[in-house]
Amino acid sequence: MSREIMIRPLTAEAFAPFGNVLAVAGEPDKIINQGLCGRWHDRAKLDFDGGRAGISLFQSEARSLPYQLEMVERHPLGSQAFIPMSLDPFLVVVAPDAGGAPRQPLAFRTAPGQGVNIARNTWHGVLTPLHAPGLFAVIDRIGDGANLEEHWFDQPYLVRAG
Repeated sequence: MSREIMIRPLTAEAFAPFGNVLAVAGEPDKIINQGLCGRWHDRAKLDFDGGRAGISLFQSEARSLPYQLEMVERHPLGSQAFIPMSLDPFLVVVAPDAGGAPRQPLAFRTAPGQGVNIARNTWHGVLTPLHAPGLFAVIDRIGDGANLEEHWFDQPYLVRAG
């Protein structure tokens, strides 16, 4: 039998303990490019222990709801930003740490145009697009060292629409 998690909308306030929401909100910080472009400046705290920032492209199969969450992972050496290359929402699962293991996960659904930057060493689910094409630009740490830790739950969680 699985435990249930209800999906909530992604907001900067609710997600703050786990990282940053990347979204255009409010007035731009600067107007650039001959007055034709708004710039929302420095919206993510990229945090790396050694290595360097790199941009990779990920393409993941779309998942359906309810979604069975069997494992989470974390990256102790760097943050990881997921920026969708379409306007489709995706599922973001994160969990607080309790002495080196994840506590009760939380699930968020992004709004069109939102991305996330998951803070270094934060437990999170795998990339979970809810619609094809599932194409993302990912900014994360490139370098040597063990930067992946996985935790498999004894009993999975069932993630449902809220």
